Amino acid sequence: MVFENTLMEALGIETVSLDKDQVVMTMPVDPRTLQPAGFLHGGATVALAESAASMGAFLNVDQETFNVFGIEINANHIKSKREGTVTATAEPIHKGRTTMVWSISITDEHDNLICTSRCTIGIVPKK
Repeated sequence: MVFENTLMEALGIETVSLDKDQVVMTMPVDPRTLQPAGFLHGGATVALAESAASMGAFLNVDQETFNVFGIEINANHIKSKREGTVTATAEPIHKGRTTMVWSISITDEHDNLICTSRCTIGIVPKK
């Protein structure tokens, strides 16, 4: 799935799998996602985490009736990275009527934990 004209496209984020209980997305570690010292930018990592959680929440609501928005995210950056690919795996902790909480693990191609994150998603009725 390609998300044209979005931050996800700009960062090279791609979807591996979409399911109501697990979303997997990848992002390259390349000039688009590096900070000036040449390491993976924490903000790019957080954007990947929130993208995966938001997509998971979106799959769990009536898309004709509700929008979903990230309302809080935290991230613990465990390991740095200069090149390659990182993979976010997002799984729900709580699926409520007005909020959802998702846990996101971001690993590299060697299965090293790069970042662990938790994202709260608001479920908002469309007007």
